[in-house]
Amino acid sequence: MSTWINPEPSVLRESARVVSIPMRVKFRGILHREALLLHGPAGWGEFSPFPEYADAEAVPWLASALEAAQQGYPEPCRTSIPVNGTVPAVDVGQVEAVLARFRSVSAVKVKVAEAGQSPAEDLARVAEVRRLLPGAGIRVDANAGWDIPTAVDTLSRLAEAGLEYAEQPVAGINGLRAVRTELRRRGVPVLIAADESVRKETDPLKVAREDAADLIVIKAAPLGGVRRAVEIVKQAGLPAVVSSAIDTSVGIRTGVALAAALPELPYACGLGTLSLMAGDVTNEPLLPDGGALAVRDVPVSGDLLERFAASPERTRWWLDRLDRVRALLVSGQAGSADGPA
Repeated sequence: MSTWINPEPSVLRESARVVSIPMRVKFRGILHREALLLHGPAGWGEFSPFPEYADAEAVPWLASALEAAQQGYPEPCRTSIPVNGTVPAVDVGQVEAVLARFRSVSAVKVKVAEAGQSPAEDLARVAEVRRLLPGAGIRVDANAGWDIPTAVDTLSRLAEAGLEYAEQPVAGINGLRAVRTELRRRGVPVLIAADESVRKETDPLKVAREDAADLIVIKAAPLGGVRRAVEIVKQAGLPAVVSSAIDTSVGIRTGVALAAALPELPYACGLGTLSLMAGDVTNEPLLPDGGALAVRDVPVSGDLLERFAASPERTRWWLDRLDRVRALLVSGQAGSADGPA
C-alpha cells in the first residue's frame, strides 16, 4: 500500500462527501455512479469501489484515496496524457452518438462480451467504430467475459479491424496464456492485455512472470495508489496502459497522475470516461481536449457536491463502509476487486 498518515475515523467522516452522478448510458449495469470523496491537506481523493466489492477488496481503493488527499502525487514526467474514447456495449445505432461525446480521439476502447450479447454484436460494434473512425487505434475489452474457444475465434475475426490489443479476453492468467499462445500459433496479430489478472491477483506481477500478456492495464485505485502502481509497472517490465474505473474528475486526476509519473507511455490511456457521466464535482472537469488530458489539479465545487449529493440512506451506507474499510487498512488486511471496470 502507499505510505499514508493514519487519520482517526471521525476525521475521515467529517471530510467525506458522498455523491451520486447519473450516467449518460448504462455502464456495468448502473445508471448512477456513486463515490465518496475525502478532503485532506494535499487536496481531494476519491474512494469509489463498486458497491458489490467486499470490504477487503476495497482496501486498496481507500489507500489510493488517502494518498491523494494526504500526500499528493509524485512529480510528473509529462504535462499531457493521450486518452482513448470508450464505447460501452451499446447497439450499433448508438455508437456514433457515444463517440461524439469524446470529441477528437486517436484511439477507442470498445466493450465486448457483454452478458446476453453475441459475438456477432461485438463484431458489428467494432466494425461501426472502424467505419466512423478509419484512422483510429481500436482496442477491445471483454472483462473476462469469453471462454477460451470463443475468445480465440472472435479475436481472429476482429483482427481484420486492426486491433491494437484485446484487454482481458478471458478469466485468469492461465486462460490469458492459452488465448495468447493459440493466437500466435494461428498467426493472428492481436496483442493480449491483462487487466483483472493484474488488479484482482494478490500478486499483480504474476501475469508478467507467467508470460501471459503483452502489456498490462493498470488502475491506481485497485492497486493502492499512484506510487505503488508505478512500482508494479517497473517490476512487471511490460508496456502499461493507465485506465479509470468510471470516476469523477477527482478519481480521473489520480489516473492522470499515474500516467504522468510513468517513464514511458506507449498507448493512449483509458481516462476519458468522464464523458459517459452526466455530471461532475467540478466546474473544470478533466475532459479530453484534442484527444489528450492536461496534467492539472481539480477544484471541487461545493455547489456541485450539494447538487449531486447521495441520499441520506446511501450516504450512511458509504460512511459505514468507510469505517469498516479503514479498520481493515489499519490492520493490514486487503484483497482484490471482484468485478469489471
